[in-house]
Amino acid sequence: MALAPSLKLPTITHIRAYSMGGAAAKVHGQGGGDYHDQGKDHWIDDHIATPMSKYEEYKQSRQSFGINVLGTLVVEVEASDGTTGFAISTAGTVGCFIVEHHLSRFVEGKRVDQIKLIHDQMLNATQYYSGGGGVVINTISCVDLALWDLYGKVVKLPVYKLLGGAVRDEIHFYATGARPDLAQKMGFIGGKMPTHWGPADGDEGIAKDIAMLKEMRERVGDNFWLMFDCWMSQDVNYATKLAHAAAPYKLKWLEECFPPQQVESYRQLKQNMPKGMLMTTGEHTGTLEGFKELSEAGVDILQPDVGWCGGVTSLCEIAAVAKSRGQLVVPHGSSVYSHHAVITFTNTPFSEMLMTSPHADYVRPQFDPVLIDEPVPHDGIITAEELDKPGFGVELNRECPLERPFEH
Repeated sequence: MALAPSLKLPTITHIRAYSMGGAAAKVHGQGGGDYHDQGKDHWIDDHIATPMSKYEEYKQSRQSFGINVLGTLVVEVEASDGTTGFAISTAGTVGCFIVEHHLSRFVEGKRVDQIKLIHDQMLNATQYYSGGGGVVINTISCVDLALWDLYGKVVKLPVYKLLGGAVRDEIHFYATGARPDLAQKMGFIGGKMPTHWGPADGDEGIAKDIAMLKEMRERVGDNFWLMFDCWMSQDVNYATKLAHAAAPYKLKWLEECFPPQQVESYRQLKQNMPKGMLMTTGEHTGTLEGFKELSEAGVDILQPDVGWCGGVTSLCEIAAVAKSRGQLVVPHGSSVYSHHAVITFTNTPFSEMLMTSPHADYVRPQFDPVLIDEPVPHDGIITAEELDKPGFGVELNRECPLERPFEH
């Protein structure tokens, strides 16, 4: 059925990809979509436990083994009426190549509302080199988010209204960073800390992280949530011992103890954990099938990153998987791109704010400096009214050192 003349929508005429920061950039330490690409003396790069912690030369800094090499990807789409939409993620120059020389064929010429068709074509056309996630899915996510931004700007509606509207008036946040005690004073409902030690450190490593937890519990009292982010650094035995050692200090959850493919490890850990402690993971899972496996393994909270899991289109599908099993979906960071989705989900009672200030002592916009008018929580809350601008409600800071390495 043809659209009525008044409802005809423009087509997409151009897609462009830019990078900022990362190993290929002329300017480094910019933050932005790759929020690990910060300067020195930042909590996010201070002896955090990782899968590389077993190697002494890569133990102190995540940047030492290359966490910041990709940099920020910016995808911009332009419609035939001159409207533009954009989004950011982590994929840098690699993502630019994929967008310009592969994904562009599925975008240009489509109507601005044909997002699901474009999404399905991008996923299927890249299966032979996507590996089920990683930089390819990050890139697809960025395109998907840019398309939702464009569609919202064309029809002059915020993305959350395109998704069916808000189910609550405000979003309450917990803070991820090195200082839960300061997060409490800023009005957040909880604080998630990185663990700093792993299996290579044995029982001594557990004791050191528990000492940090004990100190923070004494500072914040009994009613403030405290959580551990383990960033794929553990094995089942270590995670089990850490969970039981943390239980007296009311740890709310253990997050991402293992790499996403180790589904059986999550299943075993859930069986081993103290009753009432939650098991969470998902930020590095890139497929709907992967989230289904984690859900079936008993993960209590699925934590997809909307910039790494396939975009808003995939995030809505993941939320439905979680809802079908009575589980929560609480996305990993992602700022406005998460806000517009989770305010429409009935199984997301709170959300995450990643503290990108160097010492986690003030609320800095997560993707600073790339986004203009990026909303941040005040007293731990963002209201629906703050999301009422068309699209995702932010603009691209064109003063940033953006580079377009490829053109098609």
